[in-house]
Amino acid sequence: MAKVVVGLSGGVDSSVAAYLLKEQGHEVIGLFMRNWHDTTGTLEGDCPWYDDQLFAELVAKRLDIPFKFVDLSEEYRHRVVDYMFSEYEKGRTPNPDVLCNREIKFDVFLKEALKLGADYVATGHYCRKTEEIIDGHTVYRLLAGSDPNKDQSYFLCQLTQEQLRYALFPIGDMLKPEVRRIAEEQHLATAKRKDSQGICFVGKVDLPVFLQQKLSAKEGNIHEILPSWRGYNRTDNQDDIELLSQPFRYTVRDGKKIGTHKGAHFYTIGQRKGLGIGGRKESLFIIATDVEQNVIYVGEGDSHPGLYRRALHILPDEIHLVEPSEAMQVGEKRRYDVRIRYRQPLQKATLLQREDGLYILFDEPQRGIAAGQFAAWYDGDILAGSGVIEK
Repeated sequence: MAKVVVGLSGGVDSSVAAYLLKEQGHEVIGLFMRNWHDTTGTLEGDCPWYDDQLFAELVAKRLDIPFKFVDLSEEYRHRVVDYMFSEYEKGRTPNPDVLCNREIKFDVFLKEALKLGADYVATGHYCRKTEEIIDGHTVYRLLAGSDPNKDQSYFLCQLTQEQLRYALFPIGDMLKPEVRRIAEEQHLATAKRKDSQGICFVGKVDLPVFLQQKLSAKEGNIHEILPSWRGYNRTDNQDDIELLSQPFRYTVRDGKKIGTHKGAHFYTIGQRKGLGIGGRKESLFIIATDVEQNVIYVGEGDSHPGLYRRALHILPDEIHLVEPSEAMQVGEKRRYDVRIRYRQPLQKATLLQREDGLYILFDEPQRGIAAGQFAAWYDGDILAGSGVIEK
């Protein structure tokens, strides 16, 4: 049996993961990581991390496993939060949860676990891992979780072979109701605790307030673009993947000023709330932001053409493959299922490798493609790769 360090988060999923590993006969250690101290902009509770730690300790006591604590807040601020601020300042939309798994849980935290003599690190993620021998060496595969409503493989889309080597996902084959049932049967303190929401380890936040820690509020104009805008005619050219991957570029002359905002870097593509403009038959959605000119462009209605694009582009150094030997050659095309955000149903697409990076052409136009987010592609249940959307 192995020595396994479980990242006890204070939630039901990691609690049941620890229970299952102990039942399997492993030597289990619960390790709680504190990653965030500041409560600026948080919407729930003064010290959410304190409650999380308390629940994690109660679970460890119930399971009769050692409980340890590590403060990784400096690394988290540097690797995740500073990156997040930097991306929003550029008018991009980062995904801190993907970064948290790549940079913290399966890097800094993993190293702490190895210091404790761990053979593996386990988390409560709803995903699976398999391994096979190819040409004499072990290849690790990251698979979608068995629960289609809770599959969290997208959040782990940047993991490497070395990180997967040490990873265990004990609840990946289970459905959420089953996890809850086990927690109740074992009288775990987290059995009825709500799932965490919001930014990984920070919680639910008022994003503009949170970002104002480093990004200044600055009033700018909101311009409305009508569905008849001439630039939408480009979608007639379905063969030019480079053109289709370009975001629509607007100027203030293309639309009419209909309001003001507090800073273009506080808003994201596809956002509906927070504009403060009413009296419309349909909701207004953000279709573009210009942080240099501090202008937001909006369109009315969920079917507005400015919300949709057929393609996206990923720069060469932003392409990440779970198994590097499966890289595409320049000029090669492959079919994959792709998602550009968590919980989005998988979308049929063609991936085309060119010298200037990877292009993803979707069979159907995609709503709210945002620079800075991650696109992840799947071959069946296998998450094959991912990359940061360049534009």
